Amino acid sequence: MTYEECVQECLRCMEQCNRCFDDCLKEDDVKMMADCIRLDRECADMCAFAAKAMQSNSPFVKEICALCAKICRACGDECAKHEHHQHCKDCADACYRCAEACEQMAK
Repeated sequence: MTYEECVQECLRCMEQCNRCFDDCLKEDDVKMMADCIRLDRECADMCAFAAKAMQSNSPFVKEICALCAKICRACGDECAKHEHHQHCKDCADACYRCAEACEQMAK
C-alpha cells in the first residue's frame, strides 16, 4: 500500500460519507439516522485530514492513519445497521476499505 493509494481510499471514503450524510438528512425518520449522520461527518473530516497528512508527509501520519481507521470502522459499523438504504451500504463499504488502507499505513 502506497501513500497515494491510501490517499485515494480516504478521498473516496470522504465522498461517500458526505453523500450518505446528505442522503440521511432526506430520510423520513432523520432522528433514527442521527448516529449515522454524526459519524458520517466525523469520518469525512478525519479522512480529509488523513489525506492531507499523508500528502504533506506529516511526522504523525502513522498515528493519524490509525485514528482514521478507527473512526472509519465505527462509521462503517453504524452504516451497516442501515444497509436497507443504498447510501448507507455504499458508505459502509467505503469505510471498511479505507480502514484497511489506513491500518496498513499505520504499521
